[in-house]
Amino acid sequence: MLIKSKDATRRGILKGMLRGGAVAMALPLLDIFLNDHGTAMAATGDPLPTRFGTWFWGLGVDHEIFTPKTVGANYELPPQMAALEKVKQHINVFTNFNVLTDGKPNLCHFSGWVALRCGAAPGARGELPAESLDVPIAAAMGGGVRFRSLNMAATGVPRDSYSFLSGDAINPPEVSVVELYQKLFGAEFQDPNSSSFTPDPRVLLRQSALSSVKDEAKAFENMLGASDRQRLDQYFTSVRELEKRVELQLQKPPPAPACVVPKAPAADLPVGLDIELVTERHKAMTDLLVMALACNQTRVFNMVFSDSFSALVRKGSERTHHILTHEEPIDPATQVQPNASWFVERSMEAWAYFVEALAKVPEGDGTLLDHSLVYAHSDCEFAKVHSLDGVPMFTAGKLGGKVKTGMHIDGNGDPGTRLGYTVQRLMGVPIDSWGNQSLKTSREIGEIVA
Repeated sequence: MLIKSKDATRRGILKGMLRGGAVAMALPLLDIFLNDHGTAMAATGDPLPTRFGTWFWGLGVDHEIFTPKTVGANYELPPQMAALEKVKQHINVFTNFNVLTDGKPNLCHFSGWVALRCGAAPGARGELPAESLDVPIAAAMGGGVRFRSLNMAATGVPRDSYSFLSGDAINPPEVSVVELYQKLFGAEFQDPNSSSFTPDPRVLLRQSALSSVKDEAKAFENMLGASDRQRLDQYFTSVRELEKRVELQLQKPPPAPACVVPKAPAADLPVGLDIELVTERHKAMTDLLVMALACNQTRVFNMVFSDSFSALVRKGSERTHHILTHEEPIDPATQVQPNASWFVERSMEAWAYFVEALAKVPEGDGTLLDHSLVYAHSDCEFAKVHSLDGVPMFTAGKLGGKVKTGMHIDGNGDPGTRLGYTVQRLMGVPIDSWGNQSLKTSREIGEIVA
């Protein structure tokens, strides 16, 4: 049993130690600050922080060796998901959910992921009909962290982002391990477990500069048309987010017991799409992201393992994953394309690494993954024919006990947007429905809701 005291708040103890001084002393997340179950702060009842993220891989799966034979719990993993055995208890797999286009063309390797990200099928390539679901989730989760969201592309390609406000405002990804480290743990990082805190004078100067720029730009608003107003509003939003980051840097961050500042990478990884190189970059970015979450640098993230036109290549082969999906014959015995399927298996290994990395970090009564929800999906089911029926999806994590895991859910042909709607509701986005036309839904996937 944990010993509690109604007078022992984290703020009170810190203030008492410092007698109201300007320099703060860091304390770990002691048991006295938690409730009896280690699930919330004892004094306020505030739950431990939750996180949301997305994970993407391109070119789908092979139905014959990917889809489990039974639904619910205790399903057996098919061969193409064999790598997920060690994380099976942490994930849910969703099959037989469809992307409906309502007569719009199936834009190869585009329509599927756009619909699953924003709830609407695009009418033309490059069209993004609404913001991606991570954006309203980040807004619902509020501030209190340095970065509203983090975007990473293990491909190392700057265009590989599936997070956006609109077609004109795509959130760029980090593509360099070294630059990602510097962004997270460079000169502006404030160690939450440091024994002292001194605001950086450069931050104060930046705060003044931001206010000046914002005031000057605001004067133009009445002179602009609707589209320019929208762009200016996006600009103001980015300025406000930067201002919040500056404000946070002027305050002593709260303690983060699991935060351990990682060593800086000695050098960046080479540019290239060899799958061994992409896998190495993905592991390095995953490790940095996990510690960024543990250090309260962000609570929303998007990770791309391979893009929807996957140009990943295997050592000794000149054909990319994408080319293989179209040119490689289907083996009559297995009904799969052996070499193309090999790439899917490597994608599942990367997904398993990502989930396990989150599950290894202890936090409160569980782990970082237990207090997170990750939504993963591809752009199609069978890439050879660009099938939008049965686009594979996963979730990982229990979101502080709100989500059941270890299940296979058969969608029975329902819109794939049901999962996007469900995760937004679970993350606190105030919506009664999501999507449009045949993709519009107000039905949660109740089997996973605890």
